[in-house]
Amino acid sequence: MGRERQIRSKMVRLSEDYDDRALLVKLEKASQSSFLSESEEISEVTPVFRHCEANADLEKRFGLDRWFIVKLNDGCNIDAFAEELAAYRHVSLVEFNSVSEKCSSDAACSMDRDICSTATVLNDGFNDPMLNIQWNYDNQGNKSVSPTCQKGADVNVKNVWKYLCAGDPSIVVAVVDEGVKYNHPDLKENMWVNKGEIAGNQIDDDGNGYVDDVNGYNFVDDGNISWALPGDSGHGTHCAGTIAAVNNNGIGVCGVAGGSGKGDGCKIMSCQIFSGDYGGSAIQVANAIKYAADNGASVISCSFGYTNSFSSDNYYQSRYSIEIDAIHYFEACSNNDVLNGNVAIFAAGNNGHNYAHYPGAFHDIISVSAFGPDLLPTYYTNYGPGCNISAPGGEAYHTSSNFKSMILSTMPSEIRSTGESAMGNYDYAYMQGTSMACPHVSGVVALGLSYAKKLGKTFDRDQFKQMILSSVNDIDQRIGSTSSKTYAYHQNDLQMGPYYHQMGTGAIDAWRLMMHIEGTPCLTAQVGTKQWLDISEYLGSASVSLTFLGVEVPEATVEALGLQPVEGEMAYIRYGRLYIHPSKIGSGKIYIKSVGGGSHLGGGDNPPGGMEIDTEISIVARDIDGANGTGGWL
Repeated sequence: MGRERQIRSKMVRLSEDYDDRALLVKLEKASQSSFLSESEEISEVTPVFRHCEANADLEKRFGLDRWFIVKLNDGCNIDAFAEELAAYRHVSLVEFNSVSEKCSSDAACSMDRDICSTATVLNDGFNDPMLNIQWNYDNQGNKSVSPTCQKGADVNVKNVWKYLCAGDPSIVVAVVDEGVKYNHPDLKENMWVNKGEIAGNQIDDDGNGYVDDVNGYNFVDDGNISWALPGDSGHGTHCAGTIAAVNNNGIGVCGVAGGSGKGDGCKIMSCQIFSGDYGGSAIQVANAIKYAADNGASVISCSFGYTNSFSSDNYYQSRYSIEIDAIHYFEACSNNDVLNGNVAIFAAGNNGHNYAHYPGAFHDIISVSAFGPDLLPTYYTNYGPGCNISAPGGEAYHTSSNFKSMILSTMPSEIRSTGESAMGNYDYAYMQGTSMACPHVSGVVALGLSYAKKLGKTFDRDQFKQMILSSVNDIDQRIGSTSSKTYAYHQNDLQMGPYYHQMGTGAIDAWRLMMHIEGTPCLTAQVGTKQWLDISEYLGSASVSLTFLGVEVPEATVEALGLQPVEGEMAYIRYGRLYIHPSKIGSGKIYIKSVGGGSHLGGGDNPPGGMEIDTEISIVARDIDGANGTGGWL
């Protein structure tokens, strides 16, 4: 009985949705694979992963070299043979090649001729004509988006673009999803290009084990990237646009890390694991993630997962060991000059469950829940344990037009939308889901890595992940002030109580992450209110008795925050507190000069005095009372 339990503990099948002609086998040692070929039931034995010499040590560290695909002959009983394999002492694990799903089962898509053709160019900032309807980047409370639209329900990226950083082409984000339309007019300049590969010659020019992988690879069909087969939804292309659609190019939309129009956007690598109605197997997912690691990606954006209810990380890991091995391998690689590793971002899931779905629910992986233009949880989002942070995901039922409150991004023009809003073939579309929230965080992470590189800063990977999770605006105060959420169209009220303290650390804020990277503290101010802000946390508890020499407020900050003068000053300090009156949401910096060690500065012929203290503080003005409890810091 003990031996039977031991054998079954090494066999993993999560559902009936799996490849019944192949098994995944993990051995104690890679050199022990020869015995597998001796079985009459096996037609072929191959390594799961292609070898990368540069990462050979990591392959062994995470056991990727010990995984093999065992293909079975026709007529073989896969269950019985899996049990037979598990009985071998050299075998550590036998895993069925199960299939994952896109986190888009609850997502909708529509295109609209008027929106795509009449959006106007912003006078302030980039010239992309649809940027002013991308509320997810700069939400000014436009009631045409939603009757309950909330100022500041966005990722707060506009002032980052304008004053700090818009991207860096050395930072690559792999979209592990449907194929990305690499020749899309708003994506092609920001697509990753494998310079060692010659397109279309059917040769593995760079010797990485993949033929013609110029912009990534199709792991479903083992070949060229596709995006418009029957069953495709444009999911991968839409996610890619949110991450890094080309900014300031006079067309279409913007991406979070899409650059400034000077060839400085982050790059998109397409790691295709869904093609038409097929894909998402454990083999395809694991290989796609390893490919991203081996070919230079610093971030993977993964809007897929499993609906299985796992009771613990150990339970998940024992059943998807190959996948978690690949993810940890990816995060241990270092493909940038900033971190000693890479970062994986996953969608939390669209089932309205009070827990995140795996893989994102795993304790050391960032999982993203979704909020709408009202800064409240969406009806579909997963929430609760395993959900680490929130981002805009869009929500159709705010308006009868059924799309403006969703997320606008790039779309393959070959794919026609369905429903009453379908108007023909376009390069852009609206979608909703935690699938759309995930690439917002991926883009902000890429932007953060770009800015850190610009500043010459380096961080420990786990430290940087903590910085991401603490770079947030409060969402709980918004949830707590609303007993229920009323929709304008086709949906019952949504009770808010279950979501309180369950949407991760808060709503991702790009400006706050940049301030973390700088080491500049953030204060949160309420828009439209004259207020005193406590600065003792940054100048010490004795700040109330310090002598202040003045506050410098750059014109850029006055403009960004819409600062209103009080007593002839844009900001001043009294009794150790900063007085300020912002009139619009935004972000900016102020500079405070004070004296440490006396009532005046020392030096020269002056009596003994103190030294000058120069303190840089960032102000984030939002339309919600109070800060996020941590002031933006863990």
